[in-house]
Amino acid sequence: MVDSSATERPTTRSARPLLALLPFIRPYLGRLTLALFALVTAAAAMLAFPIAVRYLIDAGLSAEDSTAIDRYFLWLFLVAIVFGLFAAMRFYLIMWLGERIAAALREAVYRHVIRMDPAFFEVTKTGRLTTDTTLVQSIAGVGLSITLRTSLTLVGGLTMLAVTSPSLTGLIIVLVPVVIVPIIAIGRRVRSLSRATQDRVADSSGLAGEMLNAVHTVQAFTLESLQSERFAAAVDQTFTTAIQRIKSRALLTALAILTVFGAITIVLWIGAQAVLADEMSAGELGQFVIYAVFVASSAASLSEMWGEVQRAAGATERLMELLSIEPNIAPPENPLPLPAQGEGRIELENVSFSYPSRAETAAIRNFSLKVEPGETVAIVGPSGAGKTTIFQLLLRFYDPTEGKILIDGIDIAQVLPMDLRARIGLVPQDTVLFAISARENIRYGRPDATAEEIEAAAATAAADEFIQQLPEGYDTFLGERGTRLSGGQQQRIAIARAILKNPPILLLDEATSSLDAESERLVQDALDILMQDRTTLVIAHRLATVLQADRIAVMDQGQIIDVGTHDELVRRDPLYKRLADLQFGESRDPATASLGT
Repeated sequence: MVDSSATERPTTRSARPLLALLPFIRPYLGRLTLALFALVTAAAAMLAFPIAVRYLIDAGLSAEDSTAIDRYFLWLFLVAIVFGLFAAMRFYLIMWLGERIAAALREAVYRHVIRMDPAFFEVTKTGRLTTDTTLVQSIAGVGLSITLRTSLTLVGGLTMLAVTSPSLTGLIIVLVPVVIVPIIAIGRRVRSLSRATQDRVADSSGLAGEMLNAVHTVQAFTLESLQSERFAAAVDQTFTTAIQRIKSRALLTALAILTVFGAITIVLWIGAQAVLADEMSAGELGQFVIYAVFVASSAASLSEMWGEVQRAAGATERLMELLSIEPNIAPPENPLPLPAQGEGRIELENVSFSYPSRAETAAIRNFSLKVEPGETVAIVGPSGAGKTTIFQLLLRFYDPTEGKILIDGIDIAQVLPMDLRARIGLVPQDTVLFAISARENIRYGRPDATAEEIEAAAATAAADEFIQQLPEGYDTFLGERGTRLSGGQQQRIAIARAILKNPPILLLDEATSSLDAESERLVQDALDILMQDRTTLVIAHRLATVLQADRIAVMDQGQIIDVGTHDELVRRDPLYKRLADLQFGESRDPATASLGT
């Protein structure tokens, strides 16, 4: 299983993992071929530029006819045009490929991750995924463009140096390491500090976002000064790291200018001596110097890019590992179909279960329960008894470690998870709304529903009235996690979603817990209609819900303690009686009394 830290930066000493991107590149081989053609043409034009300069100096400037000078300058300008056009084409095509590959990789990772079981998310931090794909995008786009261009320029430049002057080429081979090695060393320091600066900026931004999202809590506890001091400390740390980076960058700039111009000066001096001795022409010297600059700059650029290539290779390796992980809840090889007209019969037979992250602690132990079609069963018990775990097992977010669960006589482990979940409607206590409109939030219950069906479901859930009063009605954007609605309004949207789904089995995690008395009555009436002729399991906190159930299952420490009606359990079950007495002690009104948590 993949586990990562949000600040961890993957690297590898080999670029081999980048070969795993080939399947994502293969559909675009035509564009890649065109990009390589543009790359070669642009590199050839760039390498031809010093030759044009040489002939301009040797033939054009020495000619008495001004038309000769014009002709050589024209050729020089044509070379620049070819270089500019094909360099732009190369840049566009390579960048397009980088964006396309990154987009395809993001889509593949998302499609894979969204189908993973909850156990995967217990041990995996998914925030790293975006960073990893961004690293791949950088090397597949800008990084690849720079690497290919500088590689061709380096090889071509060294070749042309040797052709132009073998003796000076030997001098260049000696001087290049003198220039490049200190630049690489300080460049690594600058790169490290740049990453540290980005991390500090991310830390301060994350701290600010967290506090601003919880500004009411901060103000309620009068923590404004404390949080301001914490943010100021984070900003100061960012500033300190940035200053270190700027100092190193300034040193790098000074060293680069000194060594590069020093090396060029030495080469020019030796070359000038050769020109005076008639061992080479002035044009050849100019040509040689330009090629030397090409080689030096290409070598420096490649050394810088190698670090980025390593990081991108590490990110690619991690993403490929992630894509190779198979969910623990896998579709069966030969799935069994659920009955076309499902009755909604539920059977849990000697079910035991431990969460993967807490394998030593049993969440459910030897749990058996049968729920007949159309029956409503309330599950009550103290916090941590395992009530919500039963719902997660029924939805097959996890598989039991022992025992089995049957829906309409079919073992759910032999059913496609999507087919199983299509038969179940869930209304959780902690409502999850998405940053889309009210209409689209309800449509999650059945994506192909019409506008009329959506509004009918909202009306049944007592949500139509407040939705109509929103600025844009059903098309109103609800904000991230539905923050523009009250808790009760969010719950009614969730209930409307379940009503729209119209499943044979309902799982209600105290669906009215966030509503005021009037809204609760309206929604409870809607749920009563919805629950007719449907199998319903209710995690019950309020006594009103318990009293309406056909049967009540009392849970404690992952086991069923007793099953019966309210009156039967009050008489014979000490735990249930204690919970009921506690709630009746607080309120004699069963409509507002709570039972368990």
